[in-house]
Amino acid sequence: MSGVVLAAVSAAPATAKDHERRARHDEWVVSVGDSYISGEGGRWAGNTNLSPTMTDAGGPGAYHDAGSSETIERCHRSTSAEIHIGGAHSLNLACSGAQTSTFTSSDGYFKPGLDFYDDGAGRRGQALMLQEFATTHNVRMVQVSIGGNNFGFADIVTKCLINFSSSTILAPNYCSDDAEVLANFTPERIAAVTAEIQGALANVEKAMTNAGYTPNSYTIVIQTYPSPLPSGDGFRYGETFAERHTAGGCETWNKDADWSNDVAATTINDAVRNAAAAVGPRIRLLDVSTAFNGRRLCETGVGTLEEQGLLSWTAPGAADKTEWIERIRVETGVTGTPYFIQESLHPNHWGQFALRNCVRQAYNAGNPRGGRCTRLDGVNSLGEPNMAVAAAPSPASPGPAAPGPASPGSAVPDPASPTMPAPATPAPGGVPIPPGELPATL
Repeated sequence: MSGVVLAAVSAAPATAKDHERRARHDEWVVSVGDSYISGEGGRWAGNTNLSPTMTDAGGPGAYHDAGSSETIERCHRSTSAEIHIGGAHSLNLACSGAQTSTFTSSDGYFKPGLDFYDDGAGRRGQALMLQEFATTHNVRMVQVSIGGNNFGFADIVTKCLINFSSSTILAPNYCSDDAEVLANFTPERIAAVTAEIQGALANVEKAMTNAGYTPNSYTIVIQTYPSPLPSGDGFRYGETFAERHTAGGCETWNKDADWSNDVAATTINDAVRNAAAAVGPRIRLLDVSTAFNGRRLCETGVGTLEEQGLLSWTAPGAADKTEWIERIRVETGVTGTPYFIQESLHPNHWGQFALRNCVRQAYNAGNPRGGRCTRLDGVNSLGEPNMAVAAAPSPASPGPAAPGPASPGSAVPDPASPTMPAPATPAPGGVPIPPGELPATL
């Protein structure tokens, strides 16, 4: 899906409060949404089947956003989350597993949505959190990622994983033709989720209005979802349990991987784009749908650390040689490891840092813009993968937006950049997958 920059329109004149905020020169950027923006998976830099210490970029406190703990347990707001761009203060309000509306998961974890939920005991929706914060801070940009969980991401991943692990290459059981999976992508469901995303964006606008902002004093940027898996012909492993489960952690049939990219991801990202267009021309869209191409899980050209002959994620060239997506895990704490199931299929440390580079360019030194973010090679002086955000024409206003100033990792790489910086389902030839021990949500 191509990036879209929606045209600006005339807005109400700045109020005295707007002028007061800008005069303080203490701009903030705030993230709201789900796990693809909260920083889920950001503790780990690459994948390994050996010691977790080889990829442990964030350490035990990687998801602690409140000192030595999490503000909301299992929101996993990581230290490597994309919103921490530098050049502006940042706040991460996103939560792993979030949908457009607030709910409590089946295992008891609170998941604030992009709404004004308030139970009177401290649990609030992300729109309300944003409103309260923006009232006393100068928020210049709100970065949003939402909608994937409304399409049932976790259920889809679980079904595809079970279907792969319970069948063989001689008699494959695909999830791409499974009625339960396809039910998430009927025209009626697509229309409903698009409306839900639209409502969530309207709530973000309402939060800022309630906090005293005029429309021209801040910008909302919503991002699409990057592809976590290659197409079927892009896997470096054969379609066997030993290779795709044990070695790679990418339990997917080629046919299902093709469907995931061509149908599921395209549908979800089109819903995001259409919702943004429906809300109004002040919404900017950052298209990151192809940002990880060449660095995806089990993709040809990259590998686990040991496959690449690396002893640590800090080794020279690690960002170019290893994967930017966390492998699928079916158990938490296997043999005492510190991994979480919910980290599965999420951008890891390198992926988060790549997105951070994209978001910094979208922030554009306080003049936010949209565009399409794509991958370059190498890392910049901040240790982030080099990325480029190219402005795209708007359907309402053809022609590229004016480019902003260069930032670390923009289209012109930093010359000083270093090169590193249910019942258990039986699995053929493997171990059973325990009920409930499957990938979590976005």
